Amino acid sequence: MITGLLAFGEAGATHADLAEPLLLRYVESHMRHTLWTLALPALLLTPAFGVDRAEAQTAFSVSASIGDFHVAVANYYRVPEREVIVIRERRIPDDEIPVVLFIAQRASVSPQRIIDLRLRGDSWWDISVRFGLGPEVYYVPVAVAPGPPYGRAYGHYKKHPRNQWKVIVLNDADIVNLVELRFLSEHYHVAPERIIEMRGRDRDFVAINADVRVHESRRKHDDDDDDDQGSNGHSKERGRGRKGR
Repeated sequence: MITGLLAFGEAGATHADLAEPLLLRYVESHMRHTLWTLALPALLLTPAFGVDRAEAQTAFSVSASIGDFHVAVANYYRVPEREVIVIRERRIPDDEIPVVLFIAQRASVSPQRIIDLRLRGDSWWDISVRFGLGPEVYYVPVAVAPGPPYGRAYGHYKKHPRNQWKVIVLNDADIVNLVELRFLSEHYHVAPERIIEMRGRDRDFVAINADVRVHESRRKHDDDDDDDQGSNGHSKERGRGRKGR
């Protein structure tokens, strides 16, 4: 074909003007085809090509986004960790993830339904009332009168007799603080007053969870060491007793 184009170009100046563009287009097309043939296998083997890259990025972001707080939430509410991740991926703040699961379980509805209502602008109180949940479900008994940020909510509970609690209206901060108080104190088996004290120092609940988890792990480890030492001591005493006989 190239020979024919060259011959066509030699026929005269008028034909040369037509032959040259045709020749250039043919050469460019042939080179593009050759390069694509060589590059295609490499592209197919590269993770950045196609769906594999998206899946790899998703898997990485999911594994990187979950922390001890989310694992603790999943364990306490007895849901798969993936469900906690899904709630977070829908832009629910970490401190409010327990609220989603608390209301969903108390109302016997799916977490996704709670999230949909929240994302459309409903307050936590509006969502609670929608499913027949009153202020009594959020109450956590404490031995002392809490200060901020719990003072407002507990002030309502103290002001009204229990049979009048239905007049209480809690705001978003009240509900988040009370749900987190129940979750952390029950999950780690610590006094709620301790969580209130830490929260009073303007700590967020993710940080509070980390501190309590570390402290309880150390305490449990120390208790196990004491048990081991006690067992060894009894064994030695029993051994000496047998030898004396």
